[in-house]
Amino acid sequence: MCLLKLLTLFLFLCVGTHANPLTWLPCLFSDYIVQVNNEGARDVQLLKRSSILQFGELGDSPVNPHAITFLVIVSKLDLRYYLKDMEADLVDCHIHRSNTNGVDVNWPDQTSHEYICWFTITLTHTKGLFTVSGVLRYPCETPPSEQQDLTNWPAIEDRQTLITKVAVIMKTQTPTVTIGLGFQKKLHCKFAVAHKRPNMSVQWYQQYHGEQRNLFRHDSHSGESEGKGVDLRKLAGGDLSYTFPFTEVKHTGTYVCSVSVFPLSSSLEISLQIQESPQVSLSVGPTLTLQDGELKKVVCAADNYYPLDVDIAWYEQDPASSGQRVGVPLPKALDNVLLSSHKNNMDKTYSLSGFFYLQASHTRSGNQFTCTVSHQSLRMPIKKRFVLIVEEPTSWFFVLPVCSVLVILLSVLYFMLRHLHQARKYSLRKKPY
Repeated sequence: MCLLKLLTLFLFLCVGTHANPLTWLPCLFSDYIVQVNNEGARDVQLLKRSSILQFGELGDSPVNPHAITFLVIVSKLDLRYYLKDMEADLVDCHIHRSNTNGVDVNWPDQTSHEYICWFTITLTHTKGLFTVSGVLRYPCETPPSEQQDLTNWPAIEDRQTLITKVAVIMKTQTPTVTIGLGFQKKLHCKFAVAHKRPNMSVQWYQQYHGEQRNLFRHDSHSGESEGKGVDLRKLAGGDLSYTFPFTEVKHTGTYVCSVSVFPLSSSLEISLQIQESPQVSLSVGPTLTLQDGELKKVVCAADNYYPLDVDIAWYEQDPASSGQRVGVPLPKALDNVLLSSHKNNMDKTYSLSGFFYLQASHTRSGNQFTCTVSHQSLRMPIKKRFVLIVEEPTSWFFVLPVCSVLVILLSVLYFMLRHLHQARKYSLRKKPY
């Protein structure tokens, strides 16, 4: 990256004025060096070469004659259209050689006596606003090799200018997506091909933990489609965007939007991350009243969050210091906090609780206890608090007299009722028939 910055500065000095951001871009060209030793064994090394992606017309001079220049001339597809209003220093450019395994086809504007060499190009916004991927074609004098033989690729000199045209172009405005559960989300993907009516196939698939899951496929030649999520009415206009009607945890992963036009293939990767914030609750109310010496288990629960990692901590603070503006001591972290094991919920989210046993004492009465829950889905931790109130235990000196009075009253009532019952029985016995 430092080399690219220096190259950009050098080009500004060469041109003399600030270039239009859509006139040229500094690029890294991934090339290969093939060395053959005395025993005939080949050593292939990847070489990163500085280059220029320049936009213009046939016959334009390179902005830097000392660098490799990929001059993209005006054709049916204009690469600058996908980079409009973008500054050059906010776009990372990478160019790679591409192999079609020996397949050579007639392309629009291709003369009968020339062959085509292919280059793939990737343009990435440094702040994640978009990714552009495409294929450039360059006229070659030799036919493509039937094997992935790097020695058969034409060498590119340090100051060479390659006249290229755009064959396929793709763009996404959602290269990285972070979303919660239960939302509708569209993964943006648009494309264009230099052919007027190309026979092509488009596809969406998901990659997660080394597995590939096919989501959608359409073949323009047969008209057959498999899967859902893409609006077929918009597909003819180059809109291949994929929509989730309801996001779930299983949707986490890398999504690939691909376009194949024989013998070419271009694709874009979109990273989708599910993040669901925890729901935090305490097992006690805003005020907890205990008697001096009483022991109470206090639980802070974080429920239904994703992904897994979450942090739960408990703090205690003296209310006398919380109102001070100068020299306020920080809340004290409790060291007797225990964590439960993670619970797997039905919707693939997780739950965890952090608890401690609170020993009530007069010295802690009025103290504020705070549970802090941190998770990558949260900009700021969630905090739940309660205040401890400690009361004196009820004295038995006051409880015993009250109990004695109740026992006496109940005894008197018992004997009175028994006396009345006996008197009634006696009166009934004496009554004449």
